[in-house]
Amino acid sequence: MSDHTIRFRLNGEEREVRVPATARLIDLVRDICGLTGTKEGCSVGVCGACSVLVDGELLSGCLVPALFVDGASVTTVEGIATGTLTPLQEAFITEGGFQCGICTPGQIVAATALLCAHPRPTDDLISEWMMGNLCRCTGYHGIVRAIKKAARA
Repeated sequence: MSDHTIRFRLNGEEREVRVPATARLIDLVRDICGLTGTKEGCSVGVCGACSVLVDGELLSGCLVPALFVDGASVTTVEGIATGTLTPLQEAFITEGGFQCGICTPGQIVAATALLCAHPRPTDDLISEWMMGNLCRCTGYHGIVRAIKKAARA
C-alpha cells in the first residue's frame, strides 16, 4: 500500500504527515502524532474509548480512515483543556466519573460533544449520547453526575 500526505489540524495545531493508505484515525493520533490519550478498546466502534471530534462531530477513531481527516480539524482528549481543566473534567474528578481510567478519555470527549450540542441535557439525552461509551468500573452514576454538574456550571 502507498503512503499519502495529509494536512489537518490536531488540537488546534496544523499538521502535515505521511500516512499509510490503511491507517485508521486512531493510528494517526497515537502512533504517528504521539498523542496516547485516545485509547483503543474494542477496535470495532462499540466501546467509545477511541472517541474523537472531527470538525466537531463525535466519531470512533478506530473506524475512521486516517485519510478522511485530510483538511479537517481533529480534537482528542488532549485538546479538550488548554492549560486548565474544563468544568466537565473538574466534575469527573469531584463526582467520581472514573475509576480505572481506560474509558475516561472517550467519556470526556463524548460528554464534551454532548454539552456543546445540548448545554442543558436531560437525563434521557445524556443516556442517549453516552450509550456508545462503555465503562466497566463506575456503573455510570458518577459519569452522569459529572455531566449534570458541568451542565450547571
